[in-house]
Amino acid sequence: MSEGQDKSAFEQRLQAAEDAVTGPVRESSAKQAGAAQRAIGLAMRLGIELVAAMVIAVVIGWGLDRLFHTRPWLMILMVPVGMAAGIRNLVRASGKPSK
Repeated sequence: MSEGQDKSAFEQRLQAAEDAVTGPVRESSAKQAGAAQRAIGLAMRLGIELVAAMVIAVVIGWGLDRLFHTRPWLMILMVPVGMAAGIRNLVRASGKPSK
């Protein structure tokens, strides 16, 4: 009868020891996974913002070209404007986080 109690006490101590060792590992793994997901989200956001700024600038240039019959000069002129706007968004989004 005491053998059953010894076995259950041993299993409880073994479980407590395993929890003590793997508990912090699980927490740090969860933190690392959350950080990786935030980094991927930021990278996707930055890429989309850069492309969106370029597309908007080109569409505006194309529309102005159609309006003023100056094909393709205004569209070509808007490409650097779109690149500058996209880079400005990248710098602003990846800068220091506000407190």
